[in-house]
Amino acid sequence: MSADAEMTAEVSGDALLAEWEGPYGGVPAFDKMSVDQLQPALEKGMDMARAQLEALAASEEAPTFENTIAAMERGGEELSRVFTYYGIYSSNLNSPEVQAVQREMSPKLAAFQDEIYQNSALFERVKTVYENREDLNAEQQRLVWDYYTDFVRAGAALDDEQKARVGEINQRLATLYTNFSNNLLHDEEAYVTWLGEDDLEGLPESTVNAAKSAADNYEGEAEGEYAITNTRSSMDPFLTYSDDRALREEVWRTYYSRGDNGDEYDNNALIAEILKLREERSRILGYDNYAQYAIEKQVAAEPQNAIDLMMKVWPSAVARVEEEVAEMQAIADEEGADITIEPWDYRYYAEKVRKAKYDLDANEVKNYLQLSNLVDGMFWMAGELYGFEFTPTDELPVYHEDVKTWEVTDIESGDPVGLFYFDPYARQGKRSGAWMNAYRTQESMDGEVLPIVSNNSNFVKVAEGEPILISWDDASTLFHEFGHALHGLNSDVTYPTLSGTAVPRDYVEFPSQVHENWLATPEVLQNYALHYETGEPIPDALVQKIENAGTFRQGFDTTEYLASALVDMKYHTLEDASDVDPDAFERQALEEIGMPDELPMRHRSPQFAHIFSGEGYAAGYYSYLWADTYGADAWEAFEEAEGPYDPAVAEPFQKWILSVGNTIDPTVAYENFRGRPVDTNALLRQRGFPVSGVAGEASGDAGMDTPAPGNDPAE
Repeated sequence: MSADAEMTAEVSGDALLAEWEGPYGGVPAFDKMSVDQLQPALEKGMDMARAQLEALAASEEAPTFENTIAAMERGGEELSRVFTYYGIYSSNLNSPEVQAVQREMSPKLAAFQDEIYQNSALFERVKTVYENREDLNAEQQRLVWDYYTDFVRAGAALDDEQKARVGEINQRLATLYTNFSNNLLHDEEAYVTWLGEDDLEGLPESTVNAAKSAADNYEGEAEGEYAITNTRSSMDPFLTYSDDRALREEVWRTYYSRGDNGDEYDNNALIAEILKLREERSRILGYDNYAQYAIEKQVAAEPQNAIDLMMKVWPSAVARVEEEVAEMQAIADEEGADITIEPWDYRYYAEKVRKAKYDLDANEVKNYLQLSNLVDGMFWMAGELYGFEFTPTDELPVYHEDVKTWEVTDIESGDPVGLFYFDPYARQGKRSGAWMNAYRTQESMDGEVLPIVSNNSNFVKVAEGEPILISWDDASTLFHEFGHALHGLNSDVTYPTLSGTAVPRDYVEFPSQVHENWLATPEVLQNYALHYETGEPIPDALVQKIENAGTFRQGFDTTEYLASALVDMKYHTLEDASDVDPDAFERQALEEIGMPDELPMRHRSPQFAHIFSGEGYAAGYYSYLWADTYGADAWEAFEEAEGPYDPAVAEPFQKWILSVGNTIDPTVAYENFRGRPVDTNALLRQRGFPVSGVAGEASGDAGMDTPAPGNDPAE
């Protein structure tokens, strides 16, 4: 191709639409992507998909599974490829130029989605196949049900006036979600707490090094030698170790004020409008509230089922907070601090309690947790459990120099399984937190298509040659996100819509949460938790201390999470959401549930991206707890066996949990694995909370009437 032709392809966006080339059935052409291609590629991709769907809707052939549902599964490949690039830019490379594209394209993409689901002729074809599905196999029947239900939920059966209004709402919501996300990103990047040498008292070397690196890498106007950025990975260790109470309060208030600073980036007005529009749309679609709509296809099935599970745990969590605060206050009093424990004190004094009660120094543990070694450890785990081998390769194009890639193969046969990408470091333009994405899902409609998955984190990058040491919590998160990746890599289904992690939102976190447990197994710790200076494995005595403190600070961790999940549900079960003041509502909601004063909800409303930057977890933040009931019960199956790597448990877990995607009702799949329904009391046992009565079964069975949502990225 000539230079002029290459430039034309870039401007047109054709490079992002093109079929992927290279090994493993093709890989994303990250070396050819650029911001200026995004909008033309999205526009052209929509036009191509639109033409395919219009031709299908106009077909005079009698609707069948093959010429309707399977045809839709095969369609839109070009647009799907563009979405991979668009998602990467939005999450990892979100510059002002990308944000401009988001503002322009978000409502257009929402309108395109409505155009599909509100196409009457297309819906009639889907409906006909749905009403005549008896002769299809079970996987095909589930796929047909999924399509039909999504069309109905999107308004396909509404009259023209109602369809038009739903379309208007969806386009406006798309803009609001984009604005919310970008406002939050602004506050995470714009606010920095600068430190001097005199402000480092109490901070361990690893935290100091991270703060120095953050200052060196800061792209704004530098104001100091050390920087605490406005992200959880920077805030959390500072609040845990800093002896300067005034600085702890400053960092705490800065972090928990994201999106709530009364300026042009304030998210409160956006939240009010989002809630109002969600309620209006839900009522048009025939639901009492947004939560009823959102949970309909989840395992919980009804909002009350989710609320019941949360309230089963809430009293124990709050009671544990009271115990934790009493222990912290006692230490503060003994030291003569002359304070009452406040939220910015919780982590700091909890760490003192941990040392006093369990003789466990989290920073001592951190010295054994090198990121690179732990990555090797999680690869080893995958080999032991599922027979996967991860081989690094530098031959694949990546979107940033920090991204590393691995080929995944079957150890016994040598056959390819897929590809794994890892983007570990924080950077400006990258959203906070950790998550998994599927660049391509596994399917076998027309031959085997191999999955390509990624894990994305926000560890602070240090100077060349220095070890990256992470906390135990961060190490657990590393294994958690890898669990999502393994879910995608183990997929073995026919149709892409049912593939991998395309299971209900309150079930998708289950495989990832149970994988956190393998971090603490002796096999991983003795071989991969090695001291960064001596190379010696973590001592048995220190491992025993970690085990003894296994349920430490569960009051804080469970309560801050549940508070967010309960407030989320209260927002979305309002009888009237037409005039909500988020700050006032949040305060009242927390008061109603008896929120302890000594800690905040994990995500305050103006920064609650899970529920206000999109709809993936809206009225669904409870999902982590619901999924953890499965995770706790499943881990007990491994504990009851010959060990955590026992193939007698690992093989059915792989077969019934990781490989089936959404081809089968999750509760049936779980019972096939466990031999019985899930025991919710396993969750209480795992967290060290009291269990009363007999074993409890999670409410809200999901049969053929509650399959999964689409392929949203797992977090």
